[in-house]
Amino acid sequence: MSRRARALLAVVPAVAALLGGCTTAGTTAGTAAGGAEGGAGAGAPRTAAPPAPGGTPLPAGRPTPEGTLLLADFGADTVTFVDPRHGPVGSVTVGAAPYGLAVGPDGLAWVATAEGVAAVDTRTRARVARIPYTTATGPAGTGEYRGGGMGIALSPDGSRAYVGVNVPGGRGVLEVVDTAARKVTATVPVGRRPFDVDVARDGGEVYVTGHDSYDVTVVDAATLAPRRIEVAPYGTEGGLGSWLKPHYAVVRPGDGRLLLPFEGERLAVVDPRSGAVSVERMTAGTHQHGTALTPDGRLLVVGTGAVEEGGGPSLTVRSPGGEERVYPLDGPHEDVAVSRDGRTAYVTGGYTREGYWNGLTVVDLADGTARRLPAGTRPLGIAVL
Repeated sequence: MSRRARALLAVVPAVAALLGGCTTAGTTAGTAAGGAEGGAGAGAPRTAAPPAPGGTPLPAGRPTPEGTLLLADFGADTVTFVDPRHGPVGSVTVGAAPYGLAVGPDGLAWVATAEGVAAVDTRTRARVARIPYTTATGPAGTGEYRGGGMGIALSPDGSRAYVGVNVPGGRGVLEVVDTAARKVTATVPVGRRPFDVDVARDGGEVYVTGHDSYDVTVVDAATLAPRRIEVAPYGTEGGLGSWLKPHYAVVRPGDGRLLLPFEGERLAVVDPRSGAVSVERMTAGTHQHGTALTPDGRLLVVGTGAVEEGGGPSLTVRSPGGEERVYPLDGPHEDVAVSRDGRTAYVTGGYTREGYWNGLTVVDLADGTARRLPAGTRPLGIAVL
């Protein structure tokens, strides 16, 4: 029986229960760090780490150094500032269960939480605003299926924040935030559970990855007109309970196509203008989540671990020509960011499912050597300041 067939059979109970993500019926997301294993990454060791200090003030006269990391603490209500050599240096309260974040040219970080979009001044480490969503998402909750903001991205000039808002049991919504006025100015219907939001390099289009609807919604930034492109290299059999769905994307330099990895086996290459989807081979053989690009165009992809069979947690480094190096990781991870010089990857250990841990892994992209750094509380989103 193929991996696809086994994965589909494994999630039949999830379809019956109408659970919408990388899980099966009966799974409770949000277990304690180092807790029980799930289907992905089974057998990998877990190391619990202490949470970052809460509400640590910034010492007077000491602005946040360049190269500091910013983590979204999905298991708390904070973002954590991290020295990549030594660990956490402080945190700021932003709202329940922060997921993604994006940092603008003015040093403001925009954080998608369950309660609204928080703006954090990264230079002074202070929250300066929290903008409520205009879409009803239910009570602010925690865990994998909570309502509220997920993916988030900024326009190139920082004037707009685009937030993918999960509406439990329904279609997602893209909320457009005027970052100067600090208010939501428009909403656009998109796919279910918008894991990721990306923006074209010229700012003309916004791309929203709908995890549970197997699609990317292309939104014209001027008119806000949406177009749906199905992205399902394994098909859509299995529906809401399938593991074989899109998670995160990047915009490829040069041609503007979207790159969406699946299962360490297939890379969907999406032309957002024509809607055409082609597929290239990948080699890690593991369920994949977060993505990033290095300055020289290498694609980094976080592998969370095998669904039924295949490789364990890993970081794939893929050259523009398609050659891959796969570096093993200790336990599931979720998202990844790259140092400004392109030499180091920072991979968050939060993970959207059980088996997460409170920290990140620092990976040397030249040789794959890695070290764990305790930081944050179930960190998902990450940015390099």
